[in-house]
Amino acid sequence: MKPKKISRRHFVKESSLITGGILLGPSVLASSPASIRAEKTLKLAVVGCGGRGTGAVVQALKADDKVKLVAMADAFEDQIENSFENLTKVFDSSRIPVKPKHKFVGFGSYKKAIDEADVVILTTPPGFRPQHFEYAIQQGKHVFMEKPVATDITGIKKVLQTAKLAKEKKLNVVVGLQRRYQAEYIELKKRITNGDIGRIVSGQVYWNGAGVWVRPRKETMTEMEYQMRNWYYFNWLCGDHILEQHIHNIDVANWFIGEHPIKAQGMGGRQVRNGKDHGQIFDHHFVEFTYPSGAVISSQCRHQPGCFSRVSEAFQGTSGTSYTGGGNSAVLKSYAGQTLYNHNGENDKNPYQVEHDELFAAIRNKRAIINDTDYAAESTMAAILGRMATYSGKEITWDAAMACNLELVPDEDLLEFSSIPPVVPNEQGDYPIPVPGQTKYY
Repeated sequence: MKPKKISRRHFVKESSLITGGILLGPSVLASSPASIRAEKTLKLAVVGCGGRGTGAVVQALKADDKVKLVAMADAFEDQIENSFENLTKVFDSSRIPVKPKHKFVGFGSYKKAIDEADVVILTTPPGFRPQHFEYAIQQGKHVFMEKPVATDITGIKKVLQTAKLAKEKKLNVVVGLQRRYQAEYIELKKRITNGDIGRIVSGQVYWNGAGVWVRPRKETMTEMEYQMRNWYYFNWLCGDHILEQHIHNIDVANWFIGEHPIKAQGMGGRQVRNGKDHGQIFDHHFVEFTYPSGAVISSQCRHQPGCFSRVSEAFQGTSGTSYTGGGNSAVLKSYAGQTLYNHNGENDKNPYQVEHDELFAAIRNKRAIINDTDYAAESTMAAILGRMATYSGKEITWDAAMACNLELVPDEDLLEFSSIPPVVPNEQGDYPIPVPGQTKYY
């Protein structure tokens, strides 16, 4: 879709960079209409019953022994049944008393599931996240939602508007950028904020790996069903892997520097993963993000088997360096070679579990209200900015991207499996691929 010119709206800045990136609501530990008594059983619903949704349900039920899963929703019935079967291997029926009539199937099924619950898990393909989040908050539900929170600019703006309503209602919102809940990242953020390596002036962030699944097309599938089953390869559903995966590392850069980038330029393409079954996304991106402070962050993500793999972040300050990566590693060093800090992660908790532990503690009114939405939207927007730069081959400013009103996702409530998706293949079965130098802010 071509961008439309609109009047620019000011993007909401991060309101806090406190330990763990947890944003405090307007009231810290004050009771509110959304507060829940410690003894009350909480009803949980999951919208999006794939692997991540199932995992999030497990973590939610482990976080609070008075939580019960009461409703499930997905576009596909088999996804719901597979998820429920896997849950029965972990919990007895008293924790997952989902009645058959509360297993809701179809594009509009999310509303029915949300209506049944106190707390909602949103783990569908991210293109639908803004719409699901908006409905959940309108209905007064606490939310855990996966990253990214949108795939286009219109979605970003909807999420930001919904975040304001969540704050007004004092609802808790946790977003699955789990590094913000991970001990070594939290400790390094503290030390960087304290000036242990000076001001960050440059850095490198990576998500280089082999790629993800491909699901074969079946003769009985409509084009809409095929794209929904293979959502990772279509931008209206996924946003490309720079957004769906690499957002984690970009988010760390924003968090550690304390601001979002003001412009981006980069390159990318399809060299290895370029078949008809790979939709329209790139298999590699390289972006140079420039921040208001003058810091420049080099961003790499790659889906190419047999290549050097790395998922980590490194930053250079005026007086030292930091490194965060897999295996609970987190190190600060001076330029003289002195180790300023080396994290020992032997007793660290699983950050995926910590997210839910913190969410339910806040719901029970045992800690401050959590609302991760602003920084999650900011990091989602930064990844979208990077995608726009690699697709177009142009340097794009944050303000220009926010003003273009890019819209990729149709209203889910109007969709059926017989509907025509926003992107369709040509007669040869090839999908339209972004071409740097020709694609305009795609």
